[in-house]
Amino acid sequence: MSAQAPTFGEELRRRRNESGKSLTDMGRLVHATRSHLSKIERGHRNPSIELARACDAKLRADGELLALVPAAARTPEEHPAPRGDDDVPWSLSLSADGGSSFTTCAAATPADGNTPAVTAHWVIAPGRSDAVSAEASLPAFHAVFDEYRRLGQCSGPALVIPLSSAATGALRGLAHAAAPASRTAVLRLAARFAEYTGWMWQEAGDDRAARWWTEQAAQLAASCGDHEMAAYTLLRQAELALYQGDAQTTVDLAEAAGRQARGLRTRQLAAQREAQGYALMGSETHCRRALDRGAELVGTARSGTDHTPTLGSTHLPDLAGFVAAWCLRELGESEAAVALLDTGRDSIAPHALRARARHGARLALALADADEVDRACAVARSVAQDVRSTDSATVRADLRQLRSSLATRRKHPAVRDILPVIAASLRGDRTT
Repeated sequence: MSAQAPTFGEELRRRRNESGKSLTDMGRLVHATRSHLSKIERGHRNPSIELARACDAKLRADGELLALVPAAARTPEEHPAPRGDDDVPWSLSLSADGGSSFTTCAAATPADGNTPAVTAHWVIAPGRSDAVSAEASLPAFHAVFDEYRRLGQCSGPALVIPLSSAATGALRGLAHAAAPASRTAVLRLAARFAEYTGWMWQEAGDDRAARWWTEQAAQLAASCGDHEMAAYTLLRQAELALYQGDAQTTVDLAEAAGRQARGLRTRQLAAQREAQGYALMGSETHCRRALDRGAELVGTARSGTDHTPTLGSTHLPDLAGFVAAWCLRELGESEAAVALLDTGRDSIAPHALRARARHGARLALALADADEVDRACAVARSVAQDVRSTDSATVRADLRQLRSSLATRRKHPAVRDILPVIAASLRGDRTT
């Protein structure tokens, strides 16, 4: 008879003890109280999926610990919005050759539980495309990309993803029949749309979809010889690892991107991501070396002269300063991080709510660590408001850290006021 698999709590205790960490040590690593972890280890409480993921990453369990999370804790309860009688489900499919199909279905699911019946289906055959039409279309698609980037700064992924996905498919279709001279430029822009779609999926909280779209971007870049975009997709994978707390993978991918990149911009971004990975693992010497290397690689605004959109963030004017502050806070130098973040706060464009929320969340964390509790709470209120507009999963990850940090100071009046606001923002409530 096979041995029964351990529970999450039992395996957490075993791995924690093997690593030589006390409950207090583990609590500091995953931003949880000692008593809460103790209850989880004894089976008196189930972990949240976020806490389980953090424990798995810090104990280098490679997903084995995360796999033991009970199904009830793994899947949040869903409450679908009511649908009116006049709402008809529909889908649009895009093929690689530029064709598409549009399908509508019956609004009500049949009693036998089968898939809703198709009520209408249209097929649009791919039209003739050549170098002239591709060249004529590209400026419009470039403008669309800029507008989608702007839209992504002030609205949620649910609005942007369908648009950027469709644009990616449309460009793939345009490239399919375009002449070689135009095909390369079309595929390069398609790769940018795919990469941006992956970023939006990460912001939506679906890392699997983010990886899939990032891989599509890498394949498109490879098909047209875009070495910078191919290197940048490694940095996108590194960012996914960073937010999962996987410091070593972050560093490895960033170093690989730096070796592959040819442009100063991409190499600078690679050095910055590498620094974040080292900061996450607590290696100050390596972190500062990477930051210094990135500071030396002051590139141009664009990654090349082919008029492709700029790689990396364009809405944080002082990206180098933001990354340095991010690293300093992880290394325990909160006051220095606050000073850097305070300097760049007012330079963010008013419409860039997503960038402002990301910047503000890191500032609030640094302020809380520096015991500037009143200021931390004030900044957190602004961040919570921006998160409700942008629905950012990555900023919510920082807000969870902030909530854990502030929860130990519940007696402070400002903390008592802000904790319900943060909780509402994490739930996705539109009003506080």
